[in-house]
Amino acid sequence: MPELPEVETVRRGLEPFIVGRKIREIDVVHKGGNRSSTYAPYSAIKGAKVLNVKRRGKFLWFELNRDFALMAHLGMSGQLLIQDKQSQYEKHLRVRIDCGDRRKEIRFVDQRTFGWISIDKLVLEGQELIPQSFTRIAPDLFDDKFNREAVISQIGKKNSAIKRVLLDQGVVSGVGNIYADEALWHAKIHPERLAKKLSEQEISSLLDATKFVMEKALKAGGTSFDDLYINVNGESGYFDVELEAYGQENEPCSRCGREIARIAFANRSSHFCPQCQSKSPLKKAGKKKVRKKSQP
Repeated sequence: MPELPEVETVRRGLEPFIVGRKIREIDVVHKGGNRSSTYAPYSAIKGAKVLNVKRRGKFLWFELNRDFALMAHLGMSGQLLIQDKQSQYEKHLRVRIDCGDRRKEIRFVDQRTFGWISIDKLVLEGQELIPQSFTRIAPDLFDDKFNREAVISQIGKKNSAIKRVLLDQGVVSGVGNIYADEALWHAKIHPERLAKKLSEQEISSLLDATKFVMEKALKAGGTSFDDLYINVNGESGYFDVELEAYGQENEPCSRCGREIARIAFANRSSHFCPQCQSKSPLKKAGKKKVRKKSQP
């Protein structure tokens, strides 16, 4: 599934093409490209000017000069491509967006049909109008609204495996299986350790590692597997060559040489180093609790 770096790469590709243009038409080639709960029919968007392309976590928001938003979610395999209008339709084409360009259009292609494009209602968040879809997810690590101290406190209260918490889009958005494994490897934290058992320093280090990994992935254009994720020009990201844990089962850990292990985790897999990411880390010297002697 495309995660924050992949979605942000797509956003950056779409921005110079679509901002400032007016949407002439949205053509739903296949009903799988539309969300059933869309706020208004696509016809309502005809003539709307695109003011900006924004993102929160894995969601894209086309800001319009209207009292509603155009939203997109790539799902498991969605692709937003800038294609020649005369080029052959892709096998899994779902939606076409005509922005008034003579030669080019935006196409939403989705093999597994979990992604969607829809019109969304705008609601207030503080003093700002945002798409209603955004209210269900937390700000991501690159968002100005991200409250680091509050998130550290929230994570520290969770009685759940830290990887499950890291994947919770209501805690911090944009993180999926790939970057969760990578961040936990960099922070030397076992994916099954309980979040409430982590120190504030460990949680802080994990957030730093998550942002670090995603920044590196952004520079590489994201991570591509089997061409399910490509950018707007049809190019694959190449961060997969830098992965330390995800998909590296039986490969030596670049830090200690121990083989990377894989375990089943919430209907998916987790990859980690059994040595660097111990499930029961040794307490640091000088930090052990001293048991008080009982009074006679």
